Amino acid sequence: MTLILASRPNVYSSSPLDRLAHRREDPDWINDRLRDPDSLFVPVWRSRSLVRGAADGNPEAVYISGEMAAALRMQEGPWAFLGTLEDRAVFAVDISAAEDPVPLLPDSLGSFVDLRSVGWGVPRPEASVLAHARGLLHWRQRHRFCGVCGGACESHSAGHVMQCTVCNAQHFPRTDPAVIMLVHRGDRALLGHSARFPKATMYSTLAGFVEPGESLEEAVRREVQEESGISVGAVHYHSSQPWPFPGNIMLGFYAEALTEQITIDTNELKDARWFSRDDIRNRHERGFDLPRVDSIARRLIEDWLVA
Repeated sequence: MTLILASRPNVYSSSPLDRLAHRREDPDWINDRLRDPDSLFVPVWRSRSLVRGAADGNPEAVYISGEMAAALRMQEGPWAFLGTLEDRAVFAVDISAAEDPVPLLPDSLGSFVDLRSVGWGVPRPEASVLAHARGLLHWRQRHRFCGVCGGACESHSAGHVMQCTVCNAQHFPRTDPAVIMLVHRGDRALLGHSARFPKATMYSTLAGFVEPGESLEEAVRREVQEESGISVGAVHYHSSQPWPFPGNIMLGFYAEALTEQITIDTNELKDARWFSRDDIRNRHERGFDLPRVDSIARRLIEDWLVA
């Protein structure tokens, strides 16, 4: 099979930030930037991000200036240094302690929404920044206590390390790898439907988490076999996508099927079928939908359609 290359970057990738990791260990520099009125703050409220224009189909991230953040006392919440954008420091700040975030913001600045509801049709750099902030602060919220001894943790390295105050164990942001694959054979692709999908008519690629001691290719073959009963031969990498919902990296592949008989795992899937390119192009007439446009699953399908 001819390798299928990614047609364009995935949504939530292509970050415009320079992460400047070495500055995380420079508290004087970080504190100066926290007080700098030109710095930018990316507020996150209960895993929701500040966006405007989503209702008009033109979503845009909203950054808060350091001056406004100081006036709103945003810096008092948990924060983390994300990097710099055109020489301006960018911080994520968690304002979840507020019961209602609206009074904290000027009128018409935007609203707090789940990033997945925005419908990013094309990759935009600011979507990556919002995803970065959401994922990092979610990790901070879930690691307030030490997984070794249970002691309270405190933030270090500008929000990128949680260190136990009792045993001094250090905990770092985690990203769980998951494989996602379009299984194909000839002119047909295997798509499945899960009860967890938001639409009853949605069919998507198969996916699953990588297990300890397992290569990515092995994870692809195992997950496909477990979920659908299909045996897979060659596995080809396509692209990856940060997916901070809450903390995953999706690793996209094409997998060549060696068998065709489907036997689904009913704990994972409600249905799985082979679809032709014609079926997928005429999916509305065939009575099914594809995954969301901002997902790597959709990208895998679309790039296969034109291969």
